[in-house]
Amino acid sequence: MTLQSDRAGAADAAGVEVRIRAVLQAADPEAVWAVGGPDGPRAGSADEAPALDVGALMPVLALWPVIGSLVAEEALRLHTPLTAYGIEADAATTAHHLLSHSTGPAAHTALARLAEHLTGVPLAELAATRVWRPLGMTGTAFADGTLYAPPADLVRFLSHLLSPAEQPLSRAWVGESLRIRTGELTPARGLLWHPAPHGTWSYGETPTVWLSPRLARWALLLPTRPPGPLRTAFREAAFPASAPTPV
Repeated sequence: MTLQSDRAGAADAAGVEVRIRAVLQAADPEAVWAVGGPDGPRAGSADEAPALDVGALMPVLALWPVIGSLVAEEALRLHTPLTAYGIEADAATTAHHLLSHSTGPAAHTALARLAEHLTGVPLAELAATRVWRPLGMTGTAFADGTLYAPPADLVRFLSHLLSPAEQPLSRAWVGESLRIRTGELTPARGLLWHPAPHGTWSYGETPTVWLSPRLARWALLLPTRPPGPLRTAFREAAFPASAPTPV
């Protein structure tokens, strides 16, 4: 027997795909994209696309999960000053501050240095052994000074973030990251992730990934041209305000 909620979910997924294809056909037909949930992709542009330059997503694909793994094993406390770990920094600087209040290469470099200092292992190896290999992201690797990953690996990563699995990233780390950590300050941020309309969270400006715990849905967009208004139009197509909440 097909439940009414199942039929509604299927209809919503079909509607999302139609809307996204219409948006991209008009703005960037060659863009790589996918939408899915904890069980994997539900729609997308290509399953067998080769590894692409996703260097702009490196913080969320490498730094953020590695820091999360260190927090989970209690090797790092987010609110402890970096100087307590032997890292040269301002006295008030913490990992929490770098993740929630700071942006740009300087913050990312400081987080990478912290992770490498705590483990004695380069960030690339930390990400590969702690995150990418356990998730089957065999095509993801640093090369030529940037990060490359096939869309299929991004799908595995995003699906895991909405799944009930506790390894390699814990539900606690994902949940703590997807809530406002900046108090009354603006812009509001979580731990690296940025809040977006309708309970959605995002990372990235050109290549972008989104998560919606409420809808149990993720999305990714790798445009082939400057996205301009496409980014907002894609998000609104993938996460419409009227989408039914999974039961």
